[in-house]
Amino acid sequence: MPVSPASADGTARTAVLAAVSRWLRPWLYGLTVALVLVDAVPDALGTVLGVDALGTALDVPGPLLLAAAVTALSTEGPRWLLTRGAHRGGDGSAPVPVAVAPPVAGRWSALNSPADKVPSHGVHAYGQTYAIDVLRVPGEGERPRPAFGWWPPVRRNTAFPAFGQPVLAVADATVVRVRDGRRDHLSRTSFPALPFFFLEASLRDVTGVGSIVGNHLVLDLGDGTYALYAHLRRGSAAVREGERVRTGQVVARVGNSGNSTEPHLHFQLMDSADPYTARGVPFTWHGVGVPANGAEFTA
Repeated sequence: MPVSPASADGTARTAVLAAVSRWLRPWLYGLTVALVLVDAVPDALGTVLGVDALGTALDVPGPLLLAAAVTALSTEGPRWLLTRGAHRGGDGSAPVPVAVAPPVAGRWSALNSPADKVPSHGVHAYGQTYAIDVLRVPGEGERPRPAFGWWPPVRRNTAFPAFGQPVLAVADATVVRVRDGRRDHLSRTSFPALPFFFLEASLRDVTGVGSIVGNHLVLDLGDGTYALYAHLRRGSAAVREGERVRTGQVVARVGNSGNSTEPHLHFQLMDSADPYTARGVPFTWHGVGVPANGAEFTA
């Protein structure tokens, strides 16, 4: 089918916006932070050491700092244009949910569900409009899920029942992306850990989609629909790019990589294999539907 000029222009515009937002944005923010540190750290050290000339030697002009900050902030415009809404049909109609199998088996509960609000995670960025998080509900004899509280500030991932649980293909599909080299960090499920988590999240957002979703897989389900599995366990990918998978096949295991507070599975459908430029697509799971926040379900 020939590509229309309008479609080609839209694709080219998206590519330009993605290049500015994906590649230039981190460098500009990094430059701004570096200039601030070059300007502030010598002043602080000079005050402590009693050496006035130390700060003066590395003084960064205020206009330069302002220009760097304004230039970095200007990249938020292209990023917003990339993530301003959910996937729509060619006629602008609301998207129809795509029916797929559940990505997990056993007893689970839902969190940040699109059944309660859209966008489910508060943003459209990274194709998350209709994303959902699922937590393992421990069965008899299994370790309970630790409660959120004051102590301990962090926990090892093995303390959570979801860690290491198998993740399943939601349809017959082709694997188009596998990333599983990032570490599984400690939990952030405590009041003392929350400030660090929010600061960490801001830094991750600037450095790119890989820092947000952590270890992840993307499956091509056909008809322009892609499934993303995020926060997977390092080294757990059981498939390779280009491989065909069957519904229900184990493709990886639940981990705690990327922008995650505890081991869980983040699942979403998208209209592109690249989460950075993708729009979210709604889903429904066979036999389950779309579980609401806090609802337990068996798959």
